[in-house]
Amino acid sequence: IRRQEEISPVSVWRSPSGRTLVDFGQNLVGWIRVTVAGEAGQVVTIRHAEVLEHDELGTRPLRSAAATDSYTLSGDDDVFEPTFTFHGFRYAEVTGWPGEIGEGALTAVVVHSDMQRIGDFECSDDLVNQLYRNVVWGQRGNFLDVPTDCPQRDERLGWTGDIAAFAPTAVRLFDVKDFLTEWMANVDAEQRHHDGIVPYVVPDVIKLDKPRPGRPRESTCLWSDAGVWVPWAVWEAYGDLDALAASYPTMTAHLDHVATLLTPDGLWEGSFQYADWLDPTAPPSDPFKAVADPGVVATACLFRSADLTARTARLLGDAAGAERYQAYADRLKDAFNEHYVDADGRVRSDCPTVYSLAICFGLLPADKQEWAGARLAELAAANGYRVATGFAGTPFVLPALTMTGHVGTAYRLLLEQECPSWLYPVTMGATTIWERWDSMLPDGTINPGQMTSFNHYAFGAVADWLHTTVGGLSALEPGFRRVLIAPQPGGGLTWARTSLDSPYGKVSVEWRLTDGVTTVDVQLPDGVTGVFRAPDGSESDLAAGPVTLHIPTTQ
Repeated sequence: IRRQEEISPVSVWRSPSGRTLVDFGQNLVGWIRVTVAGEAGQVVTIRHAEVLEHDELGTRPLRSAAATDSYTLSGDDDVFEPTFTFHGFRYAEVTGWPGEIGEGALTAVVVHSDMQRIGDFECSDDLVNQLYRNVVWGQRGNFLDVPTDCPQRDERLGWTGDIAAFAPTAVRLFDVKDFLTEWMANVDAEQRHHDGIVPYVVPDVIKLDKPRPGRPRESTCLWSDAGVWVPWAVWEAYGDLDALAASYPTMTAHLDHVATLLTPDGLWEGSFQYADWLDPTAPPSDPFKAVADPGVVATACLFRSADLTARTARLLGDAAGAERYQAYADRLKDAFNEHYVDADGRVRSDCPTVYSLAICFGLLPADKQEWAGARLAELAAANGYRVATGFAGTPFVLPALTMTGHVGTAYRLLLEQECPSWLYPVTMGATTIWERWDSMLPDGTINPGQMTSFNHYAFGAVADWLHTTVGGLSALEPGFRRVLIAPQPGGGLTWARTSLDSPYGKVSVEWRLTDGVTTVDVQLPDGVTGVFRAPDGSESDLAAGPVTLHIPTTQ
């Protein structure tokens, strides 16, 4: 963990109650370095918060966290820097300051684990660009030794569901191979302690508390599936088979334990699940009340884990393991279709999350996949193209629409500005991703829910779609040794570009629309080859080096 950046205040003013407030212009994680001179014994106190409410410091979301630093002056020139703590904040309230706060007196110091930035994206829409920056800052703030859920309140834990949802984005923004591989070693250690259960948080401090009513210490979908999904995301991004092999015992132990929890029908239902946590239709006081049936979500997620584990076994040459876990996946798929899918393709609970998971995970036969995609698009339109998914569904809703030929609907969802949507927080001045779609309400008040963070990266999983579909860059082989270049312009965007510093060098794609023609510039490093797929589905091979392609505009 190191100091990464320093940020000066953009404004200092008096609040309506007469308190001195400081705005650093960016929600960040770290601390404030204080340079001050005053009388010996005088105390300067700084409180931190992410937002303002009614023009005062908005501290309610911090719950019991004081987020307060106090300094006793020496009477000489003092420089204070509290390096044994960290805060999540954009704003600060200062009391006890001698005189006026001058230039250079307060400096925000950004801290996070060392990780090299490797991915980038930009397009012709300024709001989307700010959304992308918010995702980057969300990862910076929550990759501080462990991948945390939030950096500001009395929690700051390595919640496994958050990183399961976000991992494919995380591995594209920064080089986090070592960071996540080390964290997965902790997952393995905790799982061994829990007899095969991947716990809700890693490191698991919850095990030191009394069990909470209704939340048994047991495997739960998405959260426990992090034991499979995270190492697979690392494998796809960096192509390190040794890292994947190190997590193989974790993957198999997870599946073997959950097999003991399945119903006689072969479904994962009837037990506690977070499932589609923070579905925007759930009331603020009860984020469990998602529309998506928990059993449907859990069985779908477990199928994906079994499928990925079978693939891992084949990669590692474990023929018996491959056969075992492929059969496991096949049984789940059969049970899912028998009990959750009707003759037309309608999935139980008939909501965006269940269709998104079924489509992206390959649970449906081809004819039902097409129907499910059309139904997903229909639901999106009926909801005014506002988001209707929580932690489980959000990473997959835009890819599911794209896979089934509804990329225009996907763009409508991306670009919607009414709450709940990805761009609503941007229009409200957000500089990181929020925990709730409406962490701040349209009237400027903080969501009344007991947990309301303004720096929570899970819903930032949308950036993966920006990289792969808008930018048009994805891997055909792990580590990006062979790439797919397939931008799909839409949404009124006139240009976009994305790049990745892959293990083999920098890969970049840029497209622009001019006079009815889409021009695509591609740069592949030595040793990397690719395939260009035009919006009409036609393909051509790409060799290393620069190439420019011109195709008729279909937007």
